[in-house]
Amino acid sequence: MQGRRIRVRGQVQGVGFRPFVWQLATRMGLSGEVLNDAEGVLIHVCGGDLDAFERALADEAPGLSVVDAVEGEAAEIAGHAGFVIAASGRPGADTRVTPDAATCPECLAEIRTPAERRHGYAFTNCTHCGPRFTILKQLPYDRAGTTMAPFEMCAACRAEYEDPADRRFHAQPVACPDCGPRVWAEDRDGRAIDGDAIAHTAEWLRQGRIVAIKGLGGFHLACDARNAHAVATLRERKRRPGKPLALMAALETIRQFARPTPEEETLLGSPTAPIVLLERCNDRLPEGLAPGQGRLGWMLPYTPLHHILLDRFGGPVVMTSGNLSGEPQVIGNDEARRKLSAFADGFLMHDREIARRLDDGVEIAGLTGPVVLRRARGRVPGTIPLPDGLPDRQVVAFGGQLKSAICLTKNGQALLSHHMGDLDDALSVEEFLKADADMAALFDHRPEAVAVDLHPDFRATRHGISRAEELGVPIARVQHHHAHMAAALGEAGWNGDCAVGVVLDGLGLGEDGTVWGGEILVGRYRTARRSRFLKPAPLVGGDRAQAEPWRNAVVRLDAAGLSDLADRLFADRPRDTLRAAAAADLNAPMSSSAGRLFDAVAACLGLAAERQSYEGEAAMLLEALALRTPASGSYPYGTDGAEIDPAPMFEAMARDLARGVETAVIAARAHGFFADAFADAARAEADAWGTETVALSGGCFQNMTLLRGVTSRLSGMRICGPGLVPANDGGLAFGQTLVALAQLEAN
Repeated sequence: MQGRRIRVRGQVQGVGFRPFVWQLATRMGLSGEVLNDAEGVLIHVCGGDLDAFERALADEAPGLSVVDAVEGEAAEIAGHAGFVIAASGRPGADTRVTPDAATCPECLAEIRTPAERRHGYAFTNCTHCGPRFTILKQLPYDRAGTTMAPFEMCAACRAEYEDPADRRFHAQPVACPDCGPRVWAEDRDGRAIDGDAIAHTAEWLRQGRIVAIKGLGGFHLACDARNAHAVATLRERKRRPGKPLALMAALETIRQFARPTPEEETLLGSPTAPIVLLERCNDRLPEGLAPGQGRLGWMLPYTPLHHILLDRFGGPVVMTSGNLSGEPQVIGNDEARRKLSAFADGFLMHDREIARRLDDGVEIAGLTGPVVLRRARGRVPGTIPLPDGLPDRQVVAFGGQLKSAICLTKNGQALLSHHMGDLDDALSVEEFLKADADMAALFDHRPEAVAVDLHPDFRATRHGISRAEELGVPIARVQHHHAHMAAALGEAGWNGDCAVGVVLDGLGLGEDGTVWGGEILVGRYRTARRSRFLKPAPLVGGDRAQAEPWRNAVVRLDAAGLSDLADRLFADRPRDTLRAAAAADLNAPMSSSAGRLFDAVAACLGLAAERQSYEGEAAMLLEALALRTPASGSYPYGTDGAEIDPAPMFEAMARDLARGVETAVIAARAHGFFADAFADAARAEADAWGTETVALSGGCFQNMTLLRGVTSRLSGMRICGPGLVPANDGGLAFGQTLVALAQLEAN
């Protein structure tokens, strides 16, 4: 019988796509079959309006699916009595694994309805929601290849699983209280607590206790977010004095402490369920949750366990990663008992194994959509289409030293991994190496080239060089800021001849051997040149300059002829020793870092001047201060050839300090300096090179005040980034793959 063969490519397995096709075909009176195979979903169909059917496959696709292509061709179709879901074809790693998804409304209604058999069940899920990547051990994605394998389905769950009209058709984690995982509570000595474990946990939280809670991708440490003493105790035990703590609450509770916009509420309620940074609207929560910050990081409950717990507790809770300082998040029960008993007064455990650790994602509602700060649960292993014009080759890239991530390319897509922490920590390195092997095996990846950062001492670089030698493939050494620029361009799908990059971050090794970080680049994926940059200054003490902002302030004030002001502001610091080291070029590498300039400005205002307790603290405090006042103009900047000179800014700031101008106004004017100086430089280079495309990247662009300022000054131009690829070093590996692919094409 004449009909049509239709191939659907994309994220179309494990998301209820086959039952959707079955229901659609049945509704339209069509005959044929649908099945999964190594390339996605394959449909053989005949009868009726096949054009309308083909359009509906994309237009009405399930919410968790991502349809890249619907490819139809005329074909002879075997006769079928109606439409059927056929047995899957050859499995393979060419189809995508779906990220974990937050609890859907239907499952949430079930756990809250006493008459339902899954009422109060902490592991309720269906094809529209639930765990995916965190339980996956191997492909193909079926129950036997997941951590649900030990839990044999009861007859009732099996009937749902095998019914194409049921939303649990082939939902691999399907379970119920009779056959699935269970939860229990333990005290800090590992003794099980009798009774309702979740109710007991809620009572612990009400008592001001700290509880280690096993979730989807790892353990959290939780406490009552309204209890200042509990928050302080958690900080003291975890030795985390200032870094903001993530919060979880129902949306109606969040609205008591913030005024989320419609865009922010959409992001909170999306299947990815990230931590979303929201501006405070009152002071009803303890300052200790995020000292000095104007925003708090909120997320909605995203598993049935979280929903049940918050229903029982009735308020906001801290949900911070369960780990020792600097180490990866704990995922195993025994590991939690061993490592978290010093922090937690009790544990909420379950017996479903976590196959791979995934932190909570962190995002903010940007100018045109979500801006991802930490790519993690809910986004991974989602893929990013490669720009047109780049070869379809398999490349692996290993990112940088901080905010480590790995990126693979295959079949015209890039798979950017989850955040794995900083490679200064030995356990993070171990996690990084495991992820490299895991991803290569899981996605059957066979690299034709390896890409690394230019810095030879980064652990990621050394590992990449070793992998390239082992595989016998070429290696691309990609300059740090070129990778940032490429990442922003690539996410936007840019495929032009020339673009301008504004890359502002903490540090990256430059092609001249100095430390870069405040750069205007001009080029494309294959090559880019440095055209303008922030006037360099010494980083006296090397890494100590990153930790101690007063050092950057002194050298910048001295360069502006304001040594007297430096002496007054930092009278208790060893300024003479610092100046002597700078003069002797003793452990004082020159740097154009915009991140260190932000630190210098913050230190002049007394913000984390002596020492930062976490990365970016000084700059974050500076932005929070700037948000307290309306726009107040900009400080001036100077130019000297290709250099952007901040001396005029410091001179104007000194005058404002002398006049007693409010520090919030000074902070806002300093942000105006950054926006003016780099937007003006970018526009000038764009005009000179005849392009209208500007890429914005680097960790400084996590600062939304800076991002809005630069973007508004570049109105009329095509702005690429930041977006779903992190502007910080978590996006480096993606940019490295694009540069490597372009260089492979050129060779």
